[in-house]
Amino acid sequence: MAPMSHEKSETRWFLSKIQDEFRGGKINVEKTHKLLEKLNIQCNYFHVKHIFKDNDRQKQGKITIEEFRAIYRIIVHREEIVEIFNAYSENRRILFESNLIEFLTQEQYAVEKAKSIASEIIQKYEPIDEVRKAHQMSLEGFTRYIYSSECLLFKEECAKVYQDMTYPLSDYFISSSHNTYLVSDQLVGPSDLWGYVSALVKGCRCLEIDCWDGSQDEPVVYHGYTLTSKLLFKTVIQAINKYAFMTSEYPVVLSLENHCSPSQQEVMADILQTTFGDSLLSDILNDFPDSLPSPEALKFKILVKNKKIGTLKETRERIGSDKRGKVGMWEEEEVEAEEEEEELKSLEDDGFGSKDNQGKEIETKKSLGVILFPKKKKIRKLKIALALSDLVIYTKAEKFRSFQYSRQYQQFNENNSIGETRARKLSKLRVHEFIFHTRKFITRIYPKAIRADSSNFNPQEFWNMGCQMVALNFQTPGLPMDLQNGKFLDNGGSGYILKPHFLRDIKSKFNPNISANDNDPIAITIRLISGIQLPLSSSSSNKLDTLVIIEVFGVPNDHMKRQTRVIKKNAFSPRWNETFTFIVQVPELALLRFVVENSGLIAGNEFLGQYTLPVLCMSKGYRRVPLFSRAGESLEPASLFLYVWYVK
Repeated sequence: MAPMSHEKSETRWFLSKIQDEFRGGKINVEKTHKLLEKLNIQCNYFHVKHIFKDNDRQKQGKITIEEFRAIYRIIVHREEIVEIFNAYSENRRILFESNLIEFLTQEQYAVEKAKSIASEIIQKYEPIDEVRKAHQMSLEGFTRYIYSSECLLFKEECAKVYQDMTYPLSDYFISSSHNTYLVSDQLVGPSDLWGYVSALVKGCRCLEIDCWDGSQDEPVVYHGYTLTSKLLFKTVIQAINKYAFMTSEYPVVLSLENHCSPSQQEVMADILQTTFGDSLLSDILNDFPDSLPSPEALKFKILVKNKKIGTLKETRERIGSDKRGKVGMWEEEEVEAEEEEEELKSLEDDGFGSKDNQGKEIETKKSLGVILFPKKKKIRKLKIALALSDLVIYTKAEKFRSFQYSRQYQQFNENNSIGETRARKLSKLRVHEFIFHTRKFITRIYPKAIRADSSNFNPQEFWNMGCQMVALNFQTPGLPMDLQNGKFLDNGGSGYILKPHFLRDIKSKFNPNISANDNDPIAITIRLISGIQLPLSSSSSNKLDTLVIIEVFGVPNDHMKRQTRVIKKNAFSPRWNETFTFIVQVPELALLRFVVENSGLIAGNEFLGQYTLPVLCMSKGYRRVPLFSRAGESLEPASLFLYVWYVK
């Protein structure tokens, strides 16, 4: 197709799409926005509003068809994309299929499949009939391709379950939440079913349920000894049953913080069995009598994590002889008291118990609820109903004593929960023992009790140790949850990610705290080209002073942070064209986080959006980085445009 005929066909196509909207004359900003969306162009309304105002020559709040075309070109025909298009177009008007194949090979690293997908891309994204039928691509089509999901930074291969799911459960990182029922703080905030629903929708596979005796023999869920509101255990289980496998088909672990009397534990057991039915794992799998099964073997199964009386063999014998319903005894202190004692002990170790820190100690204990909401400090032996105990199969909650004790006595189906303070000390002082432990046993790390505001720790330090269940307060946005959401984008968002070989191999000497590991580092080069319609609110101008921070999280030596210069008064299309290089020693554990900010002078920078993903889930070439709000909501079409290259 000759250049002139192409230009005419483009004009003809454009007018055919929009002229009906102008039959009544000019259009306002709302109709302008709707017309852009009709043309399959995603637009932020507030950006459109600012551009509309700049192009409304008569300043009457309405524009002509010519003014609309000018607005369209400003939004769609971005300079940086036009430059790429022109570099591969022989006439700066169209791409022949051979030109597109060259672009896909040279820039997008689709070497093996460039020829097979070029024709598909043209058919899918080229909007002009004559151009598409000639197996060519216009700037319109090329732009739509660049804006598509096919050019996102996150690899399409990582968006589906691609890892081997037949290893034991202990070989996986498992998406885990803490105090899942809370949607606010730990002391007076509301308990809400939405906590469970939203966590499951995000792919969370380990939910925490604090269970207490309720009235009329109905167990309740809430944060004990506090003023948080209460939920019926029954309604929590019903909500979990409805949403458990909506996002992922792999097993869900219910981590019970059980404070109920034996009679109400029997009610809990009955609710679990009647609600989940065959989905509830209530017996060992024939293929796994003395080892942990795999996520694959436990598809669509619910596992109960709780204290347990006796061994799995004894449970099977008891079930066979129908002796359920009797009461056994926990030989250890109540779980919640156990956690609190551990946290208070660690505070004393850190100097809180000294005379010089008595005031600080009182304030700390107040935040724990020790003074405001008194707890019985004495260790008590508690009774457990065998009906509930017998539902605990591969996830028996066992108090962590020491690594040496675990090596000698811990059974394959016993899991530990360790508070962040103790876990942090162990990760510094007992690195090899810690990793040896997590190779064999599922280990859950939970936030320290003084986090009354539901704040979170950085989960990366415990993933580096191979800890499977690093439990966070999902309701609290910020860096820790950005890392959590970014990490579990991998493997199809299934909530299970196979740990790197060096955290599974018994012969590995891996130590995340040193640089001399036997790993294959990668060099990542990122050319941050531009921003696309960066987030605006109704009150903000599009004249923001924008900058981008790129940060690597992983083992301590891989932690790096780079920042662009500030582009003044431009949130619509800031151009940075800055190149950054990162040498990542342990890419298997590394995450890359992009943060966009509005530069502030007095109050500090304003957060605009972020995106986090695993380093090894990055595609090469020209890529778009979608942005998400602090709460994790999509801010499309706001994104960053960059070029990525790395060698492994």
